[in-house]
Amino acid sequence: MLIDFMYRLREAGLPVSIKEFLTLLDALRRDLIDPSIDDFYRLARLVLVKDERNFDKFDRAFAAFFTQRGAQMAALPTIPLEWLERKLRRELSDAEKAKIARLGGLDALLERLRQLQEEQHERHEGGSKWIGTGGTSPFGNGGFNPEGIRIGGESAGNRTAVKVWEERAFRDYDDDVEIGTRNLKVALRRLRRFAREGAAEELDLPATIHGTASNAGWLDLRMVPERRNRVKVLMLLDVGGSMDDHVERVAALFSAARSEFKHLEFFYFHNCVYDNLWRDNHRRHAERQSTWDLLRKFPSDYRLILVGDATMAPYEITQVGGSTEYNNDEPGAVWLQRLTRQFPRHVWLNPEPRGLWEYRQSVALIRHLVDDRMYPLTLHGLGDAIDRLSRD
Repeated sequence: MLIDFMYRLREAGLPVSIKEFLTLLDALRRDLIDPSIDDFYRLARLVLVKDERNFDKFDRAFAAFFTQRGAQMAALPTIPLEWLERKLRRELSDAEKAKIARLGGLDALLERLRQLQEEQHERHEGGSKWIGTGGTSPFGNGGFNPEGIRIGGESAGNRTAVKVWEERAFRDYDDDVEIGTRNLKVALRRLRRFAREGAAEELDLPATIHGTASNAGWLDLRMVPERRNRVKVLMLLDVGGSMDDHVERVAALFSAARSEFKHLEFFYFHNCVYDNLWRDNHRRHAERQSTWDLLRKFPSDYRLILVGDATMAPYEITQVGGSTEYNNDEPGAVWLQRLTRQFPRHVWLNPEPRGLWEYRQSVALIRHLVDDRMYPLTLHGLGDAIDRLSRD
């Protein structure tokens, strides 16, 4: 393109020599300017124009050349950015993926990461050892490793990271969702238990009619205590990561629960429950609820409903420091056991198809910890879960 530019200047009557053109190329090679058309204009005029009387010729030739080039570029079909991003990622076959060895657990990963932080001093891409992008290294982003720590950047979609070294943004589930919630509401309604409580505040129409007829037409108002919904529900919802695939269904469930249960409390967690939860995903780092406080605040008559795909590294459930986001002092399994002891009437709703559960070790661990009270997030599964809560 720059050769065509030089010929355009010569056609406009500018005495541009080969030496001056090579000087311009050398200046560009040395990155003396920022990659902008304005900086290139100033550099080209400085190097190629030796007489100020030719400034006007240079300006007209420069404008005509790059206007024409811009029109030609605009007419070309554009390549979607996501295509280029996928091309940059290393594509591995199933056989190649199977050959990539694991380092041997979370402790080994953290120790190797500490060593690399001391040894590495520059950026790397596409390798198998250093912290970088692409490739098969356990550390970085955009590549593949069966057991790694994602550092910076977005996930490549493999979901094999046992820790994520970045601040992640999660969204609250929308409690105003109405589409698709009607059947969920009907299923949840089976859990509600009404009773007459409190002072006589509500008209008992059948008794009033019977009493008035018995009094030969004299009005005899009969009142009864108001019917109240006595069921109390505590809902803990997994959010972010692999749960992004199930946002629509979980949002429908959450919306239905908010409309059906008068006494509903909810909190969010990520992957597994640890020592704190939160109510607002936008402020989850600033405003957290201690899980200990939750256990003290809510009595055992609450029904506990946990919602999550239970898909994570087993370390996140069984090990200290296993959380993908911070170093938890106690394993997630310990906190799940405390919750199920405090709330014996509990279920876990899993939006993943039941046929996939047997292939995921973490799902088996969670099912054991919740006393095999895991149900799929389908109408049939939700009905079974509600029946279980109602029988307890």
